Amino acid sequence: MSKVTLIGTRLAEVGSEFVYQGEADVCEGCPYRDQCLNLTAGQKYRVTSIRENASTLDCGVHDTGVTAVEVEPAPVLANVDSNSAYAGSKAALEGPCPYTGCPSHEFCEPAGAEFDQEYQISEVVGEPPHDYCMLDRDLTLVEFAPSNED
Repeated sequence: MSKVTLIGTRLAEVGSEFVYQGEADVCEGCPYRDQCLNLTAGQKYRVTSIRENASTLDCGVHDTGVTAVEVEPAPVLANVDSNSAYAGSKAALEGPCPYTGCPSHEFCEPAGAEFDQEYQISEVVGEPPHDYCMLDRDLTLVEFAPSNED
């Protein structure tokens, strides 16, 4: 289900994805708080449409202002233990990885997913992009289903 919110004009493009970080200190006292701060912190979202004739509003966080868009929760691509990689099952991330240069690092520590949580697997994508895991983990690339919001 989509939600209307305000995001920075640079992010306001259909298909762009972001992880909502929650309220910043400069948001206090802003007249647009209710329209901006209506998403779930830590959740990944995808812009589905830009509101027609929406004004650009001044913002203390976004230097070019904010505009109204519709967003929906987005899936997260992640590497999980191959033994847990079944569509429809739940899996958790394996844990932090210090090898930031690895082509799989962004999937071992994906934005929009936490280490201490289990996620529903919506699809098994297949082999991760690395040739060899430096932590000797047997991993499979999956898509976590978007979380259901209230």
